[in-house]
Amino acid sequence: MTFRILFSDYDYASVEIEEKVIRKSLPDVEFIHAQCKTEEDVIEVAKGVDAIINQYAPISRNVIEKLSNCKVVARYGVGVNTIDIDAAAEKNITVCNVTDYCLDEVSDHAMTLILSLARKVTLFNNQVKEGDWDFKAGSPIFRLRGRVLGLLSFGNIAKKVAVKGQAFGLKVIAYDPFIPTEVAKEYNVELVELDDLLRRSDFVSIHTPLTNDTHHIIGAEQLKLMKEEAFIVNTSRGALIDEKALIQALHNNEIAGAGLDVLEVEPIPVDNPLLEMDQVLINPHAAWHSVEAQEELKTKTAQNVADVLTGVEPKYIVYPGKK
Repeated sequence: MTFRILFSDYDYASVEIEEKVIRKSLPDVEFIHAQCKTEEDVIEVAKGVDAIINQYAPISRNVIEKLSNCKVVARYGVGVNTIDIDAAAEKNITVCNVTDYCLDEVSDHAMTLILSLARKVTLFNNQVKEGDWDFKAGSPIFRLRGRVLGLLSFGNIAKKVAVKGQAFGLKVIAYDPFIPTEVAKEYNVELVELDDLLRRSDFVSIHTPLTNDTHHIIGAEQLKLMKEEAFIVNTSRGALIDEKALIQALHNNEIAGAGLDVLEVEPIPVDNPLLEMDQVLINPHAAWHSVEAQEELKTKTAQNVADVLTGVEPKYIVYPGKK
């Protein structure tokens, strides 16, 4: 039997690692390479495939309902907001992700954004290069030790951020209705309600998945609760923050600044007002990236596909399908 496996889209130089992993378990394979952007693109190339490896292309209900033979959709990454999980469940299609490939990278990146915002590192760098040698240009700067870091969600990445933040003397609090109090206590983290977290935090770092319930979880109302000297950092998904509300809050000096690795529209449009704000740091969805993390992601994503197609339960399951 020849298995047909579709790469719906990818922004890597090659998929040699994935193909090598899959061929170890499935020697008779046909790989289909595409760079789909729309539902229609996916539907056109996905006819009769046994598996889809997905990065950004929409695997929507419309797409899934037209899949006649697909057994697994495996996404590069932790989040699965590109895939309609309910539709996949109805078609008994297993959905896989990779939940642990970049924990250090993202937590390091979140802390880097926090530190750069707090110490005005990027602002100073830019001003010195423009000929302005003046430490007062970054005022006010507050001592890190003793200030409050609020984590929105307390999953694997946030736990690492907590440990790293505490090493700098930050007091860490978190909002996560799904985490038991005893788990937070293990990390010396106080669990609080969201409004309380926003009021108390000097730095808010977002680590929650993007779902229907968390879309725009930070909006105008939430931003108004934050301190004027507080910063918000997002290394999760852009749509967790209402970007229009954030721009307004920054214009009104309701908060001190933001560090954004993710945005509602990526790449960021050239006319986005955030690009003109010195108090905002913007990165190109790079927090996950390292040589090691990319190799691990590609390997584990491919292994998910190989496992499902050979009847082995994969390690990373979002929806396992029916046996």
